[in-house]
Amino acid sequence: MTSSTNSYDFVVVGAGTAGCVIAARLSEDAGVRVLLLEAGAAEPPAAVAAPLAWPSLQGTSADWAGVSVPQAATGGRIPWPRGRGLGGSSSINGMAFLRGHRSSYDAWVRAGAEGWGFDDLLPYFLRSEHVEGRDPTVRGDAGPVHVAPAHSLHPVTEAFLAAASEVGYPAASDVSGGLDEGFGSNDLNIVDGRRQSAADAYLVPALDRPNLDVVTDALVHRTRLHAGRCTGVEYSVGSEVFVAEARGEVVLTGGTVGSPLVLMRSGIGPRSHLRDVGVDVVVDLPGVGANVQDHPRSTVIYQAAGPMPDRTNSHADALGLIRSDPELDALDLQLQLVDIPYFAPALPPPMSADASGYSIALAAMTPRSRGSVRLAGADPGEPPVLDPNYYSDPHDLEVMTAGLRVARRIGTADALEPWRGREVFPGGEVRDDASMREYLRRSLRTYSHQVGTCRMGTDALAVVDTGLRVRGVEGLRVADASVMPTIVSANTNATVYAIAERAVDLIRG
Repeated sequence: MTSSTNSYDFVVVGAGTAGCVIAARLSEDAGVRVLLLEAGAAEPPAAVAAPLAWPSLQGTSADWAGVSVPQAATGGRIPWPRGRGLGGSSSINGMAFLRGHRSSYDAWVRAGAEGWGFDDLLPYFLRSEHVEGRDPTVRGDAGPVHVAPAHSLHPVTEAFLAAASEVGYPAASDVSGGLDEGFGSNDLNIVDGRRQSAADAYLVPALDRPNLDVVTDALVHRTRLHAGRCTGVEYSVGSEVFVAEARGEVVLTGGTVGSPLVLMRSGIGPRSHLRDVGVDVVVDLPGVGANVQDHPRSTVIYQAAGPMPDRTNSHADALGLIRSDPELDALDLQLQLVDIPYFAPALPPPMSADASGYSIALAAMTPRSRGSVRLAGADPGEPPVLDPNYYSDPHDLEVMTAGLRVARRIGTADALEPWRGREVFPGGEVRDDASMREYLRRSLRTYSHQVGTCRMGTDALAVVDTGLRVRGVEGLRVADASVMPTIVSANTNATVYAIAERAVDLIRG
């Protein structure tokens, strides 16, 4: 039974990166009422603010702590951390703030997202960020998100960049800007030694506005639909159920997992799946929950030759974006130095607790494998069925194998010799293609860059149009990582900020 109903102009579902942006921007207009709903808590764990603490945030109250179904390629389940609470994944990620290469967004246009190329998104990248000392035609200097490279790189990171140059890779003047190829220090959203989440940058300054309500610990059950229009949402806080009516629009910003779940519980999704889980079909949209893409990731881990200097910044301050094959048009491989042993949970600890080490992480940036997010049942409290389907396309494993070779070339370069002890993972016995591929299967972990489940486009499997409107329903949009037709060649957070900033303009009309 519904306990109460309230009416708003806009209801925003999910206070992650996109939700914080959209709720804050829409509430700039004092003439509209905005409701922002978030399933997580109002107060994050204290460790969220500490840049070096991000590896420890997985499994805390700030994480939905999802786990995939068993993966055919790996033989096991893959943990899928994603942010829960104000700021969403921007509160638990590694704070790397960078755009995909412009070729990533050109691929969106080819996939049917006309008007969403790099140049179309550039004004929104500029609007979101505050970066000093860069080309103002391509980098923003007045946005809410303050980003900059590390003030001083860890000595092993400096050696990593020198090693990349030593083996022939170019230095990038701005590896975060989306225009360069090569290696360099990337931007981080760290301000005065503390993480700056989307909640910090956008939402907190707006919280005193009388026209903005933020409700936390609020689990959205479904949207409410009448005569082809979304009229609001139903949600619960504890045992109480509420209805929030929307005079204007409902905007789903629950991310690649959360947004398709709300759609499917509302009867919007693939007909056969909805019937299987006991949900009445309202709009048959077969693309909802399909098209999952993620960057598969692995690491080469070295035991340090001696004591490591104290860590600063975020554990990962520099990376390279390159091509696995020089003949490729797009950049499809990222290498990153992580100044701790960073390995898949399925692997045993690579060294004793008192030993130190570092990792060279590798990730395929343009994977071809596609997975799905599905309901386990109609109950909104049931965990979803997550199937990323890693390595289902052999191309991805080929790119990762090439990346493993590059990581080792860099790892064994003279520049890293003063820091390099033994190679712990994969280990000296892993040399031929077959054993490298086996290691890449065992060591796979998510990069937590899942996208695509409500993808934008014009074909039958598109979920939203290029205005981010859900097909077949008026008054309902999706604006988060789930609308990306294809994954970008970078950590995804900066792109989500840009999508959200553009969504505000689209909503305002």
